[in-house]
Amino acid sequence: MSFRAAAPESTTVRLLDPEGRFVETDENAEYAAAARAIPQETLLAMHRRMVLTRRFDHAGHNLQRTGQLGLWVPSHGQEAAQVGSVFALRAQDHVFPSYREHAVTMHRGVEPMEIIAMYRGQTHGGWDPDERGNTHVSTLVIGSQTLHATGYALGQQLDGVVGTGDPDVDSCSIVYFGDGATSQGDVNEAYVFAASTKAPVVFFLQNNHWAISVPVTTQSPSPLVDRPRGFGIPSVRVDGNDVLASYTASVVATDHARSGQGPAFVEADTYRIGAHTSSDDPSRYREDDELAEWVRRDPISRSAAYLRSLGVTDAQLAVFDEEGEDIAADVRRRTVALTPPSIDVMFQNVYREPHPTVADQQAWLERYEAGYEGGSH
Repeated sequence: MSFRAAAPESTTVRLLDPEGRFVETDENAEYAAAARAIPQETLLAMHRRMVLTRRFDHAGHNLQRTGQLGLWVPSHGQEAAQVGSVFALRAQDHVFPSYREHAVTMHRGVEPMEIIAMYRGQTHGGWDPDERGNTHVSTLVIGSQTLHATGYALGQQLDGVVGTGDPDVDSCSIVYFGDGATSQGDVNEAYVFAASTKAPVVFFLQNNHWAISVPVTTQSPSPLVDRPRGFGIPSVRVDGNDVLASYTASVVATDHARSGQGPAFVEADTYRIGAHTSSDDPSRYREDDELAEWVRRDPISRSAAYLRSLGVTDAQLAVFDEEGEDIAADVRRRTVALTPPSIDVMFQNVYREPHPTVADQQAWLERYEAGYEGGSH
């Protein structure tokens, strides 16, 4: 399925309505055909990941509220966008998250406690991408990861792992960012470089309608899906609370990039049910009616209803809820047991290989600290 042929400019691709009923129209026919071919095992795996992510997310929120974390960035409501897209990736693809992609990073092998440690200030960098499914560290500098992903994708292109026709070799990079980031210069520069070099990068925008307290309608008078088209990048908008739409569109977009046809763009129209971060109070700028309408479109409830229509039982789905509770309990126990990190943590992973300047700085600090221990200061 060609990305351009499957990306009607005037529509939002939706395959599941808010009640979880499968929707097939002339405009989404190619996506619908691909969605019907998804094995039930994959559908269950995607639903499981959404459920586990939400329970982990709530645990992180509660830990921050009780003083165990310095900050928490919730993902409640955006699970379908994240899960659908990450399930479309291959092992050799590289992932560049922002700071809200808990579903993405955990699915690629990042441990829940590695995310917790980052928001507790226990770690300098997060994790080693080589050991975590080519998942690069979370980026809090808004939009900068789009340039990182584009640069890495150029490297993939130069390494000859794009457009070979071998599914075990061809690779791409995918980068996640929000609607607020589209106003950053970095993002638009990334579009320019990706389009002009045909870099195999997929820009995955989670439009959750609020850049902290600024609505997307203030940020952009025209649909965000139209912007990359002006740079020569094909794009599609999907219902971001529909895991089938996110998955099928991401499969098409990543196939497009891996085949050597250049970058692609997916806008997932979704909503963050919680705050921007634990430092934010969304009740000061959002209306209750708006929030209630998006709660009605809950991605997990929608997925569960669709699975039931396929014969999946409530007992099968309850297993995922129980697993989520176990993960949350484990995270709570391990978080309160954490001790302060050793001082050398700040020097780890600054560079990929050991660097003499960093080694000298670490040695100086160790001598300085030892001076205090010896009572010479």
